[in-house]
Amino acid sequence: MKAIYKKELRSYFTSFLGYLFIAFLLVFVGVFQYRYNLKAGFANFAYAIDGTATLFLFLVPMLTMRILAEEKRQRTDQLIYTSPVSVERVVLGKYLALVTVFAIAVAIICFYPPVLKRYGATNYKVAYTTLAAFFLLGCTYMAIGMFVSALTESQVFAAVVTFIVILFTLMIDMLVMMLPSGHVLALIVLIALALVISVITYVMMKSKIVTGLFAVVSIAGLSIAYAINPLSFDGSLAKVFGWLSVQSRFSLFRYGIVDISSYVYFVSMCVLFVFLTVQAIKKRRWEA
Repeated sequence: MKAIYKKELRSYFTSFLGYLFIAFLLVFVGVFQYRYNLKAGFANFAYAIDGTATLFLFLVPMLTMRILAEEKRQRTDQLIYTSPVSVERVVLGKYLALVTVFAIAVAIICFYPPVLKRYGATNYKVAYTTLAAFFLLGCTYMAIGMFVSALTESQVFAAVVTFIVILFTLMIDMLVMMLPSGHVLALIVLIALALVISVITYVMMKSKIVTGLFAVVSIAGLSIAYAINPLSFDGSLAKVFGWLSVQSRFSLFRYGIVDISSYVYFVSMCVLFVFLTVQAIKKRRWEA
């Protein structure tokens, strides 16, 4: 794992991709800091960090699109299948290289609040708890981007899909307000969502039995729950999609709310998508 980590980390800085990622992130943090803290006069550094989070929409696909898709395109992924190193260690080494590039930028940003302190009041607690959430949010998006890259050999496709997923997480709060609150429409949408998850399960596992079992159990469970208490489905869509909103959890820190459950949520999402990446690679090993 250590050798893979060093190789991946070196590749980001020999191709200037790592430098570009760090440079863009620092520049835009500086721009938002000037806009909110210096020009507008807000003492809360978390405003600058919250504004910068939208940049993940472009920076994360740029960094993650090649990490596994390129190896699959060049057929060098066969080395992963035959390597004495476990798939888990390979994926973890690649992911930690991504996180390290991001961590370098975040480490530099940590010096910004003391600079602001010289020109006015700065709440270090809010600044650094928001920065920690910002780091975990970026790690979550990178885990998602790596998973998408593991599913395709096209870097462009991986970048586009990652862009769409991150865009969805940024817009989900707006979509929640537009969702129907009626229990009938909620049941229909939840069944459709279960079918979509079933399709994703089949794409990953190529098992008709597992896919069919999941679809039948989930649809039957929703139908039984609706038959017992249909009114319980009122507003359920807002709850389901609201739970998926990573942006709303991150925005809490801007107001000085230190939500430990949000930290746990981000870490859990990182673990989940790293695990899914491992399973996606193992599936190809079984097929090879």
